[in-house]
Amino acid sequence: MGEVKRGYVRPLDLKQGRVDMTHGSGGRSMVQLISELFAKHLGNEYLGQGNDGAVLPAPALCVPPGTFQGRPGRLVMSTDCHVVSPLFFPGGDIGCLSVHGTVNDVAVMGATPLYLAAGFILEEGFPLADLARIVESMAHAAREAGVPVVTGDTKVVERGKGDGVFITTTGVGVLPEGLELGGSRARPGDAIIISGSLGDHGVAIMSKRENLSFDAPIESDTAALNGLIAAMLATGADLRCLRDPTRGGLASTLNEIAGQSGVGMMLHEKTIPVKPVVSAACEFLGLDPLYVANEGKLIAICASADAERLLAAMRAHPQGREAALIGEVIADDHHFVQLTTSFGGRRIVDWLAGDQLPRIC
Repeated sequence: MGEVKRGYVRPLDLKQGRVDMTHGSGGRSMVQLISELFAKHLGNEYLGQGNDGAVLPAPALCVPPGTFQGRPGRLVMSTDCHVVSPLFFPGGDIGCLSVHGTVNDVAVMGATPLYLAAGFILEEGFPLADLARIVESMAHAAREAGVPVVTGDTKVVERGKGDGVFITTTGVGVLPEGLELGGSRARPGDAIIISGSLGDHGVAIMSKRENLSFDAPIESDTAALNGLIAAMLATGADLRCLRDPTRGGLASTLNEIAGQSGVGMMLHEKTIPVKPVVSAACEFLGLDPLYVANEGKLIAICASADAERLLAAMRAHPQGREAALIGEVIADDHHFVQLTTSFGGRRIVDWLAGDQLPRIC
């Protein structure tokens, strides 16, 4: 690949070709990989600048007119490494996941995601066809989210010293003045809302990993949530905190918020949405859906008086059709998260002990 003969550079063989060490060497092969694959699918005016970094417009010029009344706001930045195994799974792949994960991390801060940076670590011998599939998926996810990849980097490691491909994405967004969301803002009496069913992503990964099949298909819920969050913010509801319950699931995320805010949580099992096939798969695999990772769901904590208004807006959005009120914040000096069970009992929902599902995102 990339062999020069009489001034001609052979195009990348995206069907049978494989990554080799020259693709990370900084020479002609690396330039060819970037131009024929990454720039082809992820290209835009900012990435096209071709420098070590992208020069970007001021935040006030990037957001929809009137969104922040012309105020530039404050910058929000988040970064995430993606090492999911397998790379391709029902409902998604590492490419779209790397976009969705970082877009969501910026959006749950209340910010409008503006730009992404992407870093790729490729293993020598990785099929170019698979890399092209990942990059195309990534580009599609970025277009759907409205958040372009504006800069990036690629490195290649020797065969056997990687695992195909790892992707790191960094996101930048703008947060309007006066909006404050965070894990320390929950108050007793607040409502706890989930945007949809739990456990889809983790169970989809595990079923693929273990080559399991079920009566109904289980697909990852990986999705960008910035559109849903924008609709939620537009309601004017008194939002305290937004979080996406990824690794460690709902249980670990709520335990983290409870500790940050110095409060307790009371959940109600009957109101927590879990698809029957996911529930059955979790029982078969010995998993608890409350601890299973999600990649397209969010937790919202808001003033109880605004809960119904917020739920209505969420259910009107494609990413929030299954939104449900699942509990409330309570006063508790121990900061416990508790669950009233469907049998009328009560149990503590503690932190996840250990790593229930490694390499999940």
